[in-house]
Amino acid sequence: MNFQMLSYKWRQAVSYYKAHGLLSLTRKVSSTVNTSSVAIFRKTDVLGFYDFVLDKPFGKPPAKATSPRTLNWFIPPYGRGSGGHLNIFRFMFLLEKLGFECRVIIVGGHSPYNVAEAKAQISEWFFPLKADVYDGIEGIPDAEYSFATSWQTAYYVKNFQGTRHKCYFVQDFEPYFYAVGSESAMAEATYSFGFTAITAGTWLSDKLSQEYGAETFPVSFSYERELYRLMPRREPEIKRVFFYARPPTQRRAFELGLLTLHEVVKRLPNVKVIFAGWDVSNYEIPFEHLNAGTLNVAELPDLYNQCDVALVLSFTNLSLLPLELMACGVPVVSNKHPCTEWLLNESNAVLKRPIVEDLADGICELLTNPKLHSAIREEGIKVANHSSWEAEAQKLSDALLHISTSSLRLEQAHASQ
Repeated sequence: MNFQMLSYKWRQAVSYYKAHGLLSLTRKVSSTVNTSSVAIFRKTDVLGFYDFVLDKPFGKPPAKATSPRTLNWFIPPYGRGSGGHLNIFRFMFLLEKLGFECRVIIVGGHSPYNVAEAKAQISEWFFPLKADVYDGIEGIPDAEYSFATSWQTAYYVKNFQGTRHKCYFVQDFEPYFYAVGSESAMAEATYSFGFTAITAGTWLSDKLSQEYGAETFPVSFSYERELYRLMPRREPEIKRVFFYARPPTQRRAFELGLLTLHEVVKRLPNVKVIFAGWDVSNYEIPFEHLNAGTLNVAELPDLYNQCDVALVLSFTNLSLLPLELMACGVPVVSNKHPCTEWLLNESNAVLKRPIVEDLADGICELLTNPKLHSAIREEGIKVANHSSWEAEAQKLSDALLHISTSSLRLEQAHASQ
């Protein structure tokens, strides 16, 4: 196999990993290798890999009224620890408490799931859902609402006929996941499908509404109160900076963060740095640090509480991390951008231009200015404490009611003409 082909297959694998996660990629590679002993020498099947974007309707329009509280959630293959799936399953769990019937439909070119095993895994790894699980599109029931949860799943929802309302649970501006080209264009196109969008925050809501004409309803973030809380600080005399390090995830800007931390340590040599989120042992890091790697969620709160500052960079939307850190009393430094400023501001965080020296200034200011540190810390705790997952789920429930009511009024108006 020549270098160009290897390079293409590597890019394809990285793209698949970003979209579907490591578990799904491992399954796909294993399935491909096991299918044929010469699978590695096959030509790249672009047409097969992306055939889900084609116009191929399936299912039939509901013949009678669907139950008004049924939701089909189309999700990409999941894996343990997936933050995007965590939010999806959390809202499903909370909507079930509010009386909705949810279903999980796993799509996206993966090895077959045992649906009973999948339901058990979702309950163990995420939330104990009542929802039935479907592997692929065969036999899925009609629903009042059908939700896309990623740009790939949006094409399945577009083709699905057995639903009254098509919705889009948007957590990131996904075209930014890719260099400008085929995948960014295919992702961006989904925002013009006419789906009603439930967005993570107001930045996405405004962007999809203003640039793509979508009807949008923003929901915000919260955190797990029993998990993320103030804990005893050991060795308070040692200044520590936490960095959420995710080298494979471009939008988390690992390189920019590493350069920034190097600058911080040059200015303040006694500062200790903690990397968590990924194993960074294969990277040259010329200063003292702890490589915490990928931790269990239960281990994070204590780790956060041992830190004075956290550097969290985001370029396609915020993650849950800033609120979780705030709840643990850790001031956050992040990049100044509309995708962060819908939640973070100069009162509850330190926002700087995504320039090494500016970000280093922000971290050093917090480490050397006790008054500023205390003010940002207290405001962060206050913001976290005022948030509520239950309140955000109620917003989503209210949005669904608005969607169905508006549709009914429109139908009645047409009927009276």
